[in-house]
Amino acid sequence: MSNLLYARVLMGVSLEFHIIYVAFGIGLPFLLMITEGFALVTGEERYHVLARSWTRPVVLLFAIGAVSGTVLSFELGLLWPVFMGFSGPMIGLAFWMEGFAFFIEAIFAALYVYGRNKLSRRALFLCTIPMALGAAASAVFVISANGWMNSPSGFNLAKGGPVNIRPWLAFTNSAWPHEAMHATLAAYTACFFTVSGVYALRLIRKNYTPQNRLGLSLSLALGCILALLMLFTGDYAARWVAYNQKTKLAALEAVPHTIAGAPLTIGGWLDKKTYTVRYGIPIPKLLSLLSYGNPNATVLGLDAFKPGLTPNANLVHPVFDLMVAGFFIMFLAALWFWIARWRGKEVFFRRLYLVPVLIASPFGILSQGAGWAVTEFGRQPWIASRVMLVAKGVTPAPAGWMLAAFAFVYFALTAGLIRLLFASGAKKAGIKSGLRNQGDFHGEST
Repeated sequence: MSNLLYARVLMGVSLEFHIIYVAFGIGLPFLLMITEGFALVTGEERYHVLARSWTRPVVLLFAIGAVSGTVLSFELGLLWPVFMGFSGPMIGLAFWMEGFAFFIEAIFAALYVYGRNKLSRRALFLCTIPMALGAAASAVFVISANGWMNSPSGFNLAKGGPVNIRPWLAFTNSAWPHEAMHATLAAYTACFFTVSGVYALRLIRKNYTPQNRLGLSLSLALGCILALLMLFTGDYAARWVAYNQKTKLAALEAVPHTIAGAPLTIGGWLDKKTYTVRYGIPIPKLLSLLSYGNPNATVLGLDAFKPGLTPNANLVHPVFDLMVAGFFIMFLAALWFWIARWRGKEVFFRRLYLVPVLIASPFGILSQGAGWAVTEFGRQPWIASRVMLVAKGVTPAPAGWMLAAFAFVYFALTAGLIRLLFASGAKKAGIKSGLRNQGDFHGEST
């Protein structure tokens, strides 16, 4: 493996692990805020009990997310020193603001978790607001750095270096709004569908407590609402790509040749010898319509660009299809559940409605990871679009040992996290088994 490949693999592994942690780090505080809000408005104890049952996962995932984010910051300097030296004056503001939001979240998370017996219910609810906002803001701010990589701005080039730097213009780059909205909603959706899967599994195992039924209803309802919002942010993101990253659009949709009235191809594989898409399912003119609002609009193909400066369509296109498929799997499973419930079916006691929710629950995380892969692979071979190639930004030092060391750290963190979550759940299960059997809602369960 080349030094560049070592660095790219390590960065990819690190980001995909971190994104999983971040999904829960963003989603669970929001879930706490909504649930504690219901408890305060309705006066019903069951909402507060449900919210408190999530405190241990919140603390564990917050800690793991902080560690993995710290590791990533070291990797940026170790693996990509040339890029960081070039881009630091432009993207430094995003990282500073992300750190500020992170500290706000940490302060109020500590107040909420450890102030249970000291603070009023209203005060506990008020603590969840800056928790949720701080978690979302930290993601929104740091995504500005990734947006800058896709649309570099706020500087001029002179002799290969940045001059006349305007940090605020770099921070508010044109890619930032759609990336921030879509990625944040994706984190919420991934978290809520995963939580709904946990409760669906408990109900499948005939653990029919009111807490499990409420947990499934609340998480699945929020997941559906936010998934629907993603349709609009996804369309916004796709249109930005269509106008600003035409090579990425051609790779995403596997468009080999420039064509008017371009079809949307589902699946398929680009044959690089014949430069045709094989095994795909084309939907006539849909790509032109979705991208430009005109079914006869011209879409540039991969052949319209200089060879070697386009993404690998056989990597980007399948991952993009996985992202979209994941959305539909989640949405259809949730729709099946809610239609059955609206029709008065016993959805909490029948596997027919619970199993689809359980099957769909991991696809939020899979789709989110696929979305980030699309963002990064779709920009290749640039580390900063049309400004710096990935090969120019990598460290000249051997990166093989770093791949082994940091990969070990991430796998160890994940293994430890899973063990702690399962261990705490089993301990609670033993203590509260009598309460569960009676359907008592005053017990807590991780």
